[in-house]
Amino acid sequence: MGGPLRGCNRPVPDPDSPPSATPAGPVDFALAPALRLRLLGSGLVAIGLVVALGVLVTWVTDLPTAFVSGLIVLGAIGAVALGLLVGVRHWVLRLDDTGYRVRVLRTAEARSARWTDVLDLQTGTVSGTSCLVLRLRDGRTTALPVDAIEGDPVALTEALTTHLDRGHGYRRLR
Repeated sequence: MGGPLRGCNRPVPDPDSPPSATPAGPVDFALAPALRLRLLGSGLVAIGLVVALGVLVTWVTDLPTAFVSGLIVLGAIGAVALGLLVGVRHWVLRLDDTGYRVRVLRTAEARSARWTDVLDLQTGTVSGTSCLVLRLRDGRTTALPVDAIEGDPVALTEALTTHLDRGHGYRRLR
């Protein structure tokens, strides 16, 4: 029982600490806990409403009680599946030596790119949300809403800047 099983729930690094000068592997950023909780709560309310509506329909139409039992079992399976999908900390932004990948976030026009294809990193507001915007040389952009990504926005900006500088061959003078 020493640690997690190999291949299961690989730990995601803490996004509050900026990446080291030479990261051993990719740097992952997960969905913000507040957003994950909001999604989990909305899903559980939806499952509860479906079960309650099913019980009401069963009561009004005199369906067998096995129908209600089946609904409750399906609701429980749905709650467990929702907990596994939303409750577990999966990455939504992965930065590695060659480029970045984004998943789940709908604001990303370009889901992935190499660091050499990134023109610059800007801050901006997209649809009223504070974002970091990666502009690519081909005109596409990737907007990363800082409130939807776990951790400090400054740490996210530092991680992106560090990887972008390294990808372009720049070295910071400190």
